[in-house]
Amino acid sequence: MKTLYLECNMGAAGDMLMAALLELHNAPKDFLNRLNGIGIPDVTIASESAVKCGITGTQINVKIKLHHHHNDYHNIGDIIEHLKISDAVKKNALEVYKIIADAESHVHRVPVNQIHFHEVGEMDAIADIIGVCMLMEELAPEQVLASPINVGSGQVRCAHGILPVPAPATAHILQNVPIYNDEIESELCTPTGAALLKYFAKKFCKMPVLTVGLLGYGLGKKNFEKANCVRAYLGNTGEVNEEITEFICNLDDMTPEAVAFAQQLLLQEGALDVYTTPISMKKGRPGLMFACMCNAETKDKMLSLIFKHTTTLGIREYTSRRYALQKEQREVQTKFGPVNIKTSRGFGVAKSKPEYEDIAGIARENGMSIQEVLGDFCHADERT
Repeated sequence: MKTLYLECNMGAAGDMLMAALLELHNAPKDFLNRLNGIGIPDVTIASESAVKCGITGTQINVKIKLHHHHNDYHNIGDIIEHLKISDAVKKNALEVYKIIADAESHVHRVPVNQIHFHEVGEMDAIADIIGVCMLMEELAPEQVLASPINVGSGQVRCAHGILPVPAPATAHILQNVPIYNDEIESELCTPTGAALLKYFAKKFCKMPVLTVGLLGYGLGKKNFEKANCVRAYLGNTGEVNEEITEFICNLDDMTPEAVAFAQQLLLQEGALDVYTTPISMKKGRPGLMFACMCNAETKDKMLSLIFKHTTTLGIREYTSRRYALQKEQREVQTKFGPVNIKTSRGFGVAKSKPEYEDIAGIARENGMSIQEVLGDFCHADERT
């Protein structure tokens, strides 16, 4: 799986993330030329080589021709909507700003439409966010992972005065994300950096087993005893090996319809699997063991949903290590029309089969049985 891993041992800011990703791009000068041509008002973006603690990397410099007043959420949305970028980049950029707006709204206790962005609302922050979103689209990782984030410590001066580190908006954004400080008295993670990481990173974890193809160093402006950089790794991960949680409860007073509803809801909300097993309960009552498998990111949500949508009064938790094959999907043309083929690889094996819904649709449309469609499809596949 094509994986981007972001190492945030010195926190992250928007310009550092953009610089690190730019070093992974096969045509960085061309990318910057295109970025400068999308229409960000009165802004010029440039890169330069720099050195931190003996490490050579890239710094991003954003030059603003005119002084801009602080923007509100509507202004920023209007600026982004008028840029010459793809719809996907627009959507991602707006979602990143929504994360920041929600944090500012929470901190200042005012509605989002009344938020006036200060540091994160300036045009250089817009350039950083758009640049990262464009690079993510062009690098096209299948998954983005990040390390726990060093947020720094001490105090920082901003438009509202002197605030603790991490700044309140940053702290709000990074809820449910592993963070720490190692006694460096400075703001290492900015709201922009936090929002970009929160939006794009699927998981915050130690680096997985990764075959690295490219490395990028995005350097910050400040100097410390430690190299002030975000390091980006782009490569391929092998077989999945992750910790999962399994929640289990016993039920003897739910209708089959209610159980099915709970199962489907949990799967829609991100559960890895939900299943039931017939059991015998106290007083000889037939019952069900209800089990839900999930990862760390959805653990709290699953726990709440099980209590809400089942009749259980108690849930047991088990932690397991899961090994899984890497999944791919491709479309093939058959005499019945297009059919999606699911392929799984890893641990020295490969398996493939057609998507059930595609086969079932063909069977319904042609008055055939599932077995007849599969038989005809397999013979056709052998001939190709």
